[in-house]
Amino acid sequence: MERIVLFDGECNFCDQSVQFIIKRDPKGNIKFASLQSVIGKELLNKYNAPEGIDSFVLIEDNNCYYKSSAALRVCKNLRGIWKMPYVLLVIPKPIRDFFYGLIAKNRYKWFGTKEKCMLPSSDERKRFLS
Repeated sequence: MERIVLFDGECNFCDQSVQFIIKRDPKGNIKFASLQSVIGKELLNKYNAPEGIDSFVLIEDNNCYYKSSAALRVCKNLRGIWKMPYVLLVIPKPIRDFFYGLIAKNRYKWFGTKEKCMLPSSDERKRFLS
């Protein structure tokens, strides 16, 4: 089963989130692409994502999840205690997405934007779609 996370490649918080996932997914089950990349745009189109989406996106089992649903579903696939936030999916989506939206709306202000891309190791590079 393929899992792909689409993330905002210009966002420091999003980049740190990708690094967090990589460290807690040592088997490399989750692949990555930025929303701004050609493959990212193709995947958004393929899964009929809302126009102009700039949210964290998870593609899993031929389904596309956005915002808090995507983030919490990723947690299910991490090792250790990081699986626990997955249970928060029982909270109604509008409530979860309200809090997700507060962070998303302020992510550039609070965490800044990237001037340069990170240089992943050769093992990490295999996990990024291009």
